[in-house]
Amino acid sequence: MQYNTKFIDFYSTDCYYLNEHVHITKKMAKTAVGCYSYFIFRKVNMPKIIENIKEQIIVEAKRQLFENGYSKTTIRSVATACGIGVGTMYNYFSSKDMLISSFMLEDWKNCTLQMKKMDTSNPLIFLEGLHDYLKVFIDKYSFLFKDKDAASVYSSVFTERHAQLRKVLAEIIMPVCTCKDYDDPDFMARHIAESLLFWILEDVPFGKQASIFKILLSL
Repeated sequence: MQYNTKFIDFYSTDCYYLNEHVHITKKMAKTAVGCYSYFIFRKVNMPKIIENIKEQIIVEAKRQLFENGYSKTTIRSVATACGIGVGTMYNYFSSKDMLISSFMLEDWKNCTLQMKKMDTSNPLIFLEGLHDYLKVFIDKYSFLFKDKDAASVYSSVFTERHAQLRKVLAEIIMPVCTCKDYDDPDFMARHIAESLLFWILEDVPFGKQASIFKILLSL
């Protein structure tokens, strides 16, 4: 399509033609130029995009939690440190507790991955290894249970998730239970998992549990 190159300044005329079939009015031309200018302005003045923002939020929240404690770690303090608005924070996490729970869950996943890699050929050494990994994880976040404000939130969360934690741990323990002639190896695995979780929370050393595990596993 050939356009008419004899354009008249649309500010000084009411109508001009693009070709013999298409013409636009002065108002249309101004509107078109206005819209174009608006989008150019928006493009130039768009807020900068922060890459990996979710990861930055988690890293900063974790730093503040361990350095400043639960009460001083807020959605606003994390947003300010990351150079973003509070509204942007809520696009990723609906609350401070959801934010904290997200990296606690990530640490738990990493813990289970390490436990799954352990050699099960010696059941007692294997269980001691599980105990040590669990203790590191629990000790890392034990301050949340000692904090008055956090305790009410995370104690209930732990109670709700306890059965899930025990199930995951029992699945890891299962190999040392199926190698024996037990009537119910699934229950045996869950029983050992529950014992490990409970006594670690009570800060009881593995040595005191070892003799009982020997009897249970007929070692």
